[in-house]
Amino acid sequence: MSSVHDIEVGSYELTPSSVWRGFAGAEIDDELLEWPADLFALSDLVLQRSEAHRFALSPPSGASWPPDRLGDWATGVADAGRSWSAWVEDHDQPFPELLAEEWAVFRSAVETPLSRLGHGHDWRLCEAVLTLHAIADEACSGLGVALTASDGYGAIYRARGRELLARKGSLSRAPVEALRVLPKVRTAPNGTSLRTLSRYVGVFRPGVETHWHKVGARLPATEPETEQTTFLLLPWPLRVRESDFRPVPGSVRSLTREPFGYFEFAPSEELDLDLLDRTLTAALDETDHVQTVILPESAVDESQIDELERVLAGHRIGGLIAGVRGRLERPGELPSNWVHYGRSTGQGWQHMRQQKHHRWSLDEGQIDQYHLVGALHPHIRWWEAMEVPRRSIHFVERADGAVLATIVCEDLAQIDEVAEVVRSVGPTIVVTPLLDGPQLSSRWAARYASVLADDPGSAVLTLTSYGMARRSRPNRRDPSSIIALWKDPVGGTREIPLEAGAQGVLLTMSVDLTVRRSGDGRQPVENCLQLSDVSVFQVRAAGSSATAPTPTPTSSPPAEPLVEPEELTILRSWAEAVAEVLASAPEQLDRTLADMGGDAGWRARLGIEEWSAPLAAAVGAMRRLLTSDAPADVEQTLDRALAVVRADRPGAAESETLARDVLRLALEQRRIRHLNLGLSLAGGPR
Repeated sequence: MSSVHDIEVGSYELTPSSVWRGFAGAEIDDELLEWPADLFALSDLVLQRSEAHRFALSPPSGASWPPDRLGDWATGVADAGRSWSAWVEDHDQPFPELLAEEWAVFRSAVETPLSRLGHGHDWRLCEAVLTLHAIADEACSGLGVALTASDGYGAIYRARGRELLARKGSLSRAPVEALRVLPKVRTAPNGTSLRTLSRYVGVFRPGVETHWHKVGARLPATEPETEQTTFLLLPWPLRVRESDFRPVPGSVRSLTREPFGYFEFAPSEELDLDLLDRTLTAALDETDHVQTVILPESAVDESQIDELERVLAGHRIGGLIAGVRGRLERPGELPSNWVHYGRSTGQGWQHMRQQKHHRWSLDEGQIDQYHLVGALHPHIRWWEAMEVPRRSIHFVERADGAVLATIVCEDLAQIDEVAEVVRSVGPTIVVTPLLDGPQLSSRWAARYASVLADDPGSAVLTLTSYGMARRSRPNRRDPSSIIALWKDPVGGTREIPLEAGAQGVLLTMSVDLTVRRSGDGRQPVENCLQLSDVSVFQVRAAGSSATAPTPTPTSSPPAEPLVEPEELTILRSWAEAVAEVLASAPEQLDRTLADMGGDAGWRARLGIEEWSAPLAAAVGAMRRLLTSDAPADVEQTLDRALAVVRADRPGAAESETLARDVLRLALEQRRIRHLNLGLSLAGGPR
């Protein structure tokens, strides 16, 4: 079922027209055909408000679904979605007949009361709405994660959609204050809600700000990724003292029955950069394929992020997920608690910040469990001293198509709007840094992880510090060394310990294609990723530092990235479009390069801003890379373009270096996808 808030539309009977007017502030007209995500939003709202979505699973007596009159409905819907995608970017392409037919039926009935639709009294209208919903969903495929397409037609439209998503946090032109349309990554294998009816996009209520980022999955100079991904888990601090928990002075409120106050967590064991260096050396002695280093909630002070990333860059590790504790800047204010996501681009580190939304509350039982009586009075409820920010969620899409989301500790257990968005989008993996006890399969984190692993099928990783795991001794039980928990829909649950003498754990997962489903009668397709088959290796720090001396806080500051994360996502989106047309329809390259220009009028029609000067420079460099060395009478191919971007260009401008790195990664990933699926590259090597 769609999770869009109800709205007040008066006492009269709701109709498709009044519902859309109330949400989007617009009339239902043919303008909706110009952008599939808008028509998806409309049909989804109508199905949700009327509850007619249930007819896809249980049609009324005397009716059938899919409609018998349409023959192979599933194939017809998929073909219409592909044709519509091509028509949106080029109106000289034929408009799909099935879409035109069902749209005409719907347009003629927009003043029909939703009660008639919900009772199945107008079955032809029900067929039209369900079919339009399915066609629009198919036309939105690839607007989030770039999928392997059978042809390159529609690549320009998909790049436009990804740019809209990066700018606005929604694929729809409708105001985000009313609704958002977001990509789906994983879909539930069963269920009867409206959420299970679509497989590529979903409609979401207002109130949660969403961000979609595209990042590289590796440093540019390394080889393309294998079919595995490896995280290095650092469950630090390795020791947590009672004195690391402190009451905020003057914060206790002495209410008659329930006194409460604020506490702060500030570990006295600071981040040891020399130990980090030696641990990374040991990890890379075992494997040369560490994508991301992960640390628990509040493991890093915000002042340490630059030094931490410099050490990682020295070992050619390009990803960081770290729980960060903010500092009190001014009296009377509370600090932030967030997850820092850093990704090296080769020109600097791109940063994203996922805020924590729910405070930790320590009651008498937990104070006893963690043996904190000497620091926090057991008869006072202690709330974490952190600001409560506006709700937001960041989704990070890697170049291979895996999508990651992070949520912090208490947010995993809260059934709120953020949780609904995460569950509906279905990221490939949800990483949850915790400040918690051992990650046993019998505890709360495992229960909530199971919800996401079962529906929509996301893998879930929770990680706490070894120091907190050892402090947790409820009922005086022996301390546990289980610092992480992995849960996926294939292999189930795995508890991950930190063994004696180890400082970290290498976690390696296989990356495999899996099935994407919908509940409306379309055939399953195998075009999304899942992580499973976890292997674990205990990392013991090398005896002495084997790399350059650890940087100190007085070292030169890290390089500023040329473009912000939002605009880097846009650059990657157009690189994916270029890779798609080179692999499948190279005759479309000139049109694609022309459309990606910074002065394209379609941006105004979608209501998104023009590019900054640095982004325009990087796009211009990308266009020159693809055209300057190509003979006029020879068609460009993916393999030719790869040869150009792989060639060394000493002294190149920063914008060209960025364009080369981004384009190279997109071309390599597209080539890998085609080869893995047994598809030939258009034109082949010449």
